[in-house]
Amino acid sequence: MKRVLVIDDDQDILDLVAYNLSRSGFRCLTAQKSSYGMEILMTENPDLVILDIMLPGFNGLKLLEELKNNDSTSRIPVIMLTAKGEESDRILGLEMGADDYIPKPFSVRELVLRVQRSLDRAESSPQTPRLKCNGISLDFDRYEVRAEGRAVLLTATEFKLLAFLLRNKGHVVSRSRLLEKVWGYHFEGTSRTVDTHIQRLRDKLNSVSHGIKTVRGVGYKLEPVAIENGWHDQSSKVMVSAG
Repeated sequence: MKRVLVIDDDQDILDLVAYNLSRSGFRCLTAQKSSYGMEILMTENPDLVILDIMLPGFNGLKLLEELKNNDSTSRIPVIMLTAKGEESDRILGLEMGADDYIPKPFSVRELVLRVQRSLDRAESSPQTPRLKCNGISLDFDRYEVRAEGRAVLLTATEFKLLAFLLRNKGHVVSRSRLLEKVWGYHFEGTSRTVDTHIQRLRDKLNSVSHGIKTVRGVGYKLEPVAIENGWHDQSSKVMVSAG
């Protein structure tokens, strides 16, 4: 049974969400304070977190930051559920590593669907255990990414986004397709959502991010990049002569 942690200072919302998640087959954990929510995160290791922003003590964005910067919790999908529904608030939450964002008031049925979608994405099994290109190595078995040997800490969404680009390297992938395959068909995102995550991915990959190309008006492409007189073979570490 999948465990979902709901952190919200409104007891009525906690009861409503917990009741409906339980009816849908989830085990629901609840907390009204961010400090207590962090304790549950570290001890119970839930499969997904539903998080409000306006919380007593330190707010939900600070908790999100702590969660994503901790190796033991960084892969847990997070859905922001908050009354702060302005575009700037949504973008900030996504920039900080949230996987989805639902403004209040909300549809309980939609929330349950998005929880299931987020868990399905996190559990999707890859066809190959490892993908490599341009000094980037993505290991599904270890759930690990390295850039020229350096460990790179990614959120669950960033990991899946990079994996999709690696699987489709050399091909242009539209923003709409990325929204469908990485966030889920019913995710009501915008191109800004994709752009924000791509920028975060580039920042984290740093020196090996230059292969992620923007195709204006369409989407993105991970293009094998020439290095001196050769290029990275797309399936191994071997350097192949260019001429």
